[in-house]
Amino acid sequence: MFKTTLRKGIFVPSMIFIVLVSVVSVMYPVIADRILNVIKNFIFVNLNWVYVWAVTLFVVFLVYLLFSKYGKIRLGDNDSRPEHSFFSWIAMLFSAGMGIGLMYFGVAEPMQHYTSEAFGLTHYVNKAKNAQLYTFFHWGIHAWAIYGLVGLSLSYFAYRFKLPLSLRSCFYPLLKNKTNGVWGNVIDVFALCSTFFGITTTLGFGVVQINSGLQILNIVPDTNFMYQIMIVGILVGLAILSALTGVDKGIKILSNINVTLVVCLLLFVLFFGPTVFLIGSFTEGLGNYINNFFNLTFGTHVYDKESLPWFYDWTILYWAWWISWSPYVGLFIAKISKGRTIREFILAVLVIPSLFNFIWMTVFGNSAIWFDLNVGRGALSGVAGDPDALMFRFLEYLPFNEIASLATILIVIIFFVTSADSGIFVMNNIATKNALKSPKWQTILWGTLLAVLSLLLLNAGGLKALQSMTLITALPFSLIMILFMVSLLKALTIDQAYYDRKFTKTTTPWSGNLWKDRLKRIVATKDKASIDQFINTVVKEAFTELQAEFAENGIIASINHQNEPTKIEIVIKYDLINNFVYGVETTAKKIAKYLIEEGNQPEVLEKGTFFPKAYFGDTRESYDIQYFTKNELISDVLKHYDRFLEIVAEEKNEMFISSDSHDRND
Repeated sequence: MFKTTLRKGIFVPSMIFIVLVSVVSVMYPVIADRILNVIKNFIFVNLNWVYVWAVTLFVVFLVYLLFSKYGKIRLGDNDSRPEHSFFSWIAMLFSAGMGIGLMYFGVAEPMQHYTSEAFGLTHYVNKAKNAQLYTFFHWGIHAWAIYGLVGLSLSYFAYRFKLPLSLRSCFYPLLKNKTNGVWGNVIDVFALCSTFFGITTTLGFGVVQINSGLQILNIVPDTNFMYQIMIVGILVGLAILSALTGVDKGIKILSNINVTLVVCLLLFVLFFGPTVFLIGSFTEGLGNYINNFFNLTFGTHVYDKESLPWFYDWTILYWAWWISWSPYVGLFIAKISKGRTIREFILAVLVIPSLFNFIWMTVFGNSAIWFDLNVGRGALSGVAGDPDALMFRFLEYLPFNEIASLATILIVIIFFVTSADSGIFVMNNIATKNALKSPKWQTILWGTLLAVLSLLLLNAGGLKALQSMTLITALPFSLIMILFMVSLLKALTIDQAYYDRKFTKTTTPWSGNLWKDRLKRIVATKDKASIDQFINTVVKEAFTELQAEFAENGIIASINHQNEPTKIEIVIKYDLINNFVYGVETTAKKIAKYLIEEGNQPEVLEKGTFFPKAYFGDTRESYDIQYFTKNELISDVLKHYDRFLEIVAEEKNEMFISSDSHDRND
């Protein structure tokens, strides 16, 4: 039987819309581009303030979370830890987020700002400073705040609430179970189409740059469409192969390799370019960016009509482009970010890629401006309008330029593959509602669709129409992202209150009546055998008595017991809410060397010590119960049960106590 994990409610309408838009763009590229361009220009001119305010809110919101009490919350259970090393994590999110763009615009954007007449005929120093400032602005914290908000929302609701890794899940605090119906499908269809269009146009432009570089190096005679077919066929084939191996292998390995190559190319240009000038201009440029941060953030150029067209074509276009890409990049970032704290996530996503982008744009962009002024006498300015070839023309001013150009092509190729394979992974993830395992033919299907449609659009000249379509979708999605903030803040408020909840006033503190017995326990040897015995006697007897008393009150409690490692728990099962669980397990703890050598501390074990750790079904912080008597342990269980009943009685805690997570993944 033909197996598939694709969800018809998401896949079918998405394919209809994608194919319809693509066919129109291929058959009527000029008309489609004209119509969509009119709509895009109307939005950019009349509704540009929506983008400005939206991006500003994203930055402010993430900075607030960074310094708030919510920053310590983990993207997952309280005891979860990251699945990937810090370097691999940064490499993957960086490669998926802006890889090809850095290679395409690293020289092109600063040079185009430098040669622009938008700011008047100012001195070249001011032109160079403005070029660097606005490049920092477009590729810095604001851009990554857009990606970061979507990635944070997705990973929080997926790993903390056990919801599907899907945009619909970000609305759960607002829509509750309605996210499983039509509204949820609409949100995912929007995300899938936006992701497909964004990747298709980016890959199309990436192919052109690769083809242009190969022509400049005389590897291919021209930029004929047949060569572009060959390039796409080979690279998408590699992307499919990488996607089939999964995130932990293909995507991670390629990302690590590429970041290493990128750093090597960066250092090459830094050392063989105008090094002192670059270090000084980076320092001054960073200070200039910090000083103008708020002016840039809220700037609309409303008082400077001469620069308005530039503002629409650059800043607003960038905000729309990053927003349209955020479902794809956000989903991928979320997929690799399980176990990070919110503070760690925001700090890493906002600062590290932004800082690297600043260094990259300074080294390449400012080198190009310096060469243009001091060596080339305006030669690079003359080709500033040809970004496909500009990077390679720039490298001609450096030694070993052919090797550097080959390295650049290799980096673009790997970025192409990592963007495509992570895109394939994300699209299949959306279309299947985060299925754990999908048949291989689906991965091949997504890769084939990307290759075929990007080539058709490239050949027919329909990429610009598709790009306009992608930018138009950014307007409604910016409003959706504002709702993400509302939803996330609501969930975080409940989350924090849930884990801060104290015991009720009816609970009693630890009694001091048995202090002599407790002192003996404190100084006694705490090896594994003694702790195992404590669990198998005191804890087991306490749980057995509790089980019998619960039964007397019409409550069915079960006891789960295992010997290696020694572990016992009492469980009260429920149908609509999470089970109540109170467990105890033998846990090892290291002892400091100085304590072992301390003569006033009797019977300290050289290999460490053990203690009975109480744990709970909702992964709250555990603690040591070794000094509890049987009755005190019974009392402690009842304290937690009393707290449990109080929490489940409050409707606002539904997200934490609902046990229908398996239904949400259907």
